[in-house]
Amino acid sequence: MKILNLGCGIKVSPHQDVINIDWSMYMRLKKSRVGRLVAPLILDKERLDNFRNMPDNILAHNLVKGIPFPSNSIDVVYHSHLLEHIDRDVVEDFLLEIKRVLRPGGVQRIVVPDFEQLCRDYLNHIAMCAVHTTEREKHEQFISAIIEQSVRKQAFSSRYKHPIRRFLENIILGDARRRGETHQWMYDRVSLSVLLSKLGFQNITIQSYNTSIIPNWIAYGLDMDENGNPHKQKSLYVESEKPAK
Repeated sequence: MKILNLGCGIKVSPHQDVINIDWSMYMRLKKSRVGRLVAPLILDKERLDNFRNMPDNILAHNLVKGIPFPSNSIDVVYHSHLLEHIDRDVVEDFLLEIKRVLRPGGVQRIVVPDFEQLCRDYLNHIAMCAVHTTEREKHEQFISAIIEQSVRKQAFSSRYKHPIRRFLENIILGDARRRGETHQWMYDRVSLSVLLSKLGFQNITIQSYNTSIIPNWIAYGLDMDENGNPHKQKSLYVESEKPAK
């Protein structure tokens, strides 16, 4: 079994079947001597801890340049909370590149924020506010959960940085929107299924964090935290297959 974990960030699998691939700002800093020197100057504590804890078993590669594997060579391609960061103009090209490297009958497992669930949470809470006025103080977070990642102009943690540190981060790493830290689109079970079907993927199914058509998927630990809970809450899990012929 050969599995690609695309855009893995710090969530990697140590399993020998998994090839973890990333080109996040942490990887870009880690690969550069200058980057390693300036990281403590531009990263807040949480991000600096993530940078220092970056696993070594990651293939550094910019997916804008394609997936560096031959056609029909991969059993499973997995990506979590990556698709929503890809510009709508190129998202089909990205998915077709995944289709290219998958073997016939190979599986793509996609994890994205569940737009349907976020909207249901919003509607449920606005109804609750009509009954319990004390809930109104919390309501902003339900709007934020839907649109904040799409409209912000800088990385979430950068908002509270000293202006000079924020300026240095943008100079060294580039604008947050251009470097892919913001959401370019959101998906639900219908829209994502339609997109995959359009591109020729088959047997599209909705899964959960601990179910899959991939044999022994749980053993890879990519969708769970150390306590066996979902690694990313309020996520949509969609699997599809490349046609066998």
